[in-house]
Amino acid sequence: MFGTRTSAFLKLSKRDLKYDFPASIVVFLVALPLCLGIAMASGAPLFAGILTGIIGGIVVASISGSPLSVSGPAAGLTVIVLGAIEQLGAYETFILAVLIAGAIQLVLGIIKAGMIGNYFPSSVILGMLAAIGITIILKQIPLAFGLSETNAFDFENGGGITAFTNTVISNVNWGATIICFLSLAVLIFWPSIKKLNKIPAPLIVVLLGVGLGFAFQGTSFALTQGHFVNIPVVSSFAEFQGLFIFPDFTQIFNKEVWIVAFTIAIIASLETLLSIEAVDKLDPLKRNSPTNRELIAQGIGNITSGFLGGLPMTSVIVRSSANANAGAKTRQSAILHGLWLLVALLAIPSIINLIPLAGLAAILLHTGYKLAKPALFKQMLVKGLDQFIPFVVTVVAVVFTDLLTGVGIGILVATFYILRANMHNAYHLNIKSTDHSDNETAVITLAEEVTFLNKAPIQQKLYNLPKSVKSIIIDGQKSKFIDKDVIDVIKDFEQNAISKGLEIELNDVTYKRNGIAKKQKLKKVV
Repeated sequence: MFGTRTSAFLKLSKRDLKYDFPASIVVFLVALPLCLGIAMASGAPLFAGILTGIIGGIVVASISGSPLSVSGPAAGLTVIVLGAIEQLGAYETFILAVLIAGAIQLVLGIIKAGMIGNYFPSSVILGMLAAIGITIILKQIPLAFGLSETNAFDFENGGGITAFTNTVISNVNWGATIICFLSLAVLIFWPSIKKLNKIPAPLIVVLLGVGLGFAFQGTSFALTQGHFVNIPVVSSFAEFQGLFIFPDFTQIFNKEVWIVAFTIAIIASLETLLSIEAVDKLDPLKRNSPTNRELIAQGIGNITSGFLGGLPMTSVIVRSSANANAGAKTRQSAILHGLWLLVALLAIPSIINLIPLAGLAAILLHTGYKLAKPALFKQMLVKGLDQFIPFVVTVVAVVFTDLLTGVGIGILVATFYILRANMHNAYHLNIKSTDHSDNETAVITLAEEVTFLNKAPIQQKLYNLPKSVKSIIIDGQKSKFIDKDVIDVIKDFEQNAISKGLEIELNDVTYKRNGIAKKQKLKKVV
């Protein structure tokens, strides 16, 4: 399988380069500020963000079977990464967890677990993404006003409104605030400007931020050094080697490391599989990406990223959709975008350091809004309470606890609604009037699958039939599986009905597996 797809890629490389090359430039311009912004939001070195983008492009895209997917540091993992770095106490310990997470993903791909995403309720997944969006917004609000998070949320002095006035309003940098709000306006309105919208809005944000940063020098709006991106500027290969951070393998038996690793592996795999599904829908050629191979590619990518000091990565819908919209045809575009990130890191780090953090905060605020936009809440409400309630519960639980706990709570609530629906869909009741008689016949047709969860509603319905019903037919001919507990309930009711002088007929009501009766067919008319 791998050889065939790889050769197909090489065969198409020259012919599709005219589409893939310009698309790779677009993706690079979108990815650069996102890599920096996500690293910043994750509490990780900014170099780690770009390194992850490079690996996601060059390594993952080379192995992946998806023609349009682009991988890199994902906004959906920022909450996990930020909490994990603080929890584990050292970045070297955290990247060990990233490496292990990659190994877990590799195993998942080998054992063909690519369908795992289909077993999580969509309402919970959407709730998780919305909660991540809200969390990103909350984390970026201080930087939008030129504040540190400490300044924004430290209420020790005075408390309440007084603390807010003393620590926030008095420390606002109005230059950073202007950059952030103008950047938000660009991100919102630029895509609607015809002809100009071919230039990615994040690039305009970066250029605007750099320009205003120069313009504000010497004024009351001037930005300080702490308001700008700060990645290392290297002047030699030895210095470049010194940027890499390696895992602390002495922590390999630390239980907390393995918990973080499994959390990253599961969430990153789910986000990747969801992104791959969405990207395939954007593909004009409607190609189907192999999900198991994608997990293998992501696993190798995260092993590499963790070993070199990068962040965990996923297939990212923002970059992938930009790739598709830019006209890319093959994964050459993703590979080239990783190469451009590497060139930018080596050749123009001083230029990258001119980007204001407020501009990156605007990009993340916009990203967070797209994940948690009000239209999503309205869409889930229209789908019904069985979708809306698990969605909202997941959002609230993730925001006020942590991602793993919140998703677990959301799954429990979604499972309740699934079980409730299953309990009430076990049968169909039809009451017919008998000709020239006041007596009625109840026909109960059992569903295709009747499990022990259906025992209570079936029992309740049987013993609460109207008194006008004098004849009962229970039909199991369409059933492929009837649980033994349900059969016992029906048999007990049969004896009860006989004792009351009712007519009862059981059609093919017996224990089955795959539609095949395991006992002799029972049919009785009294």
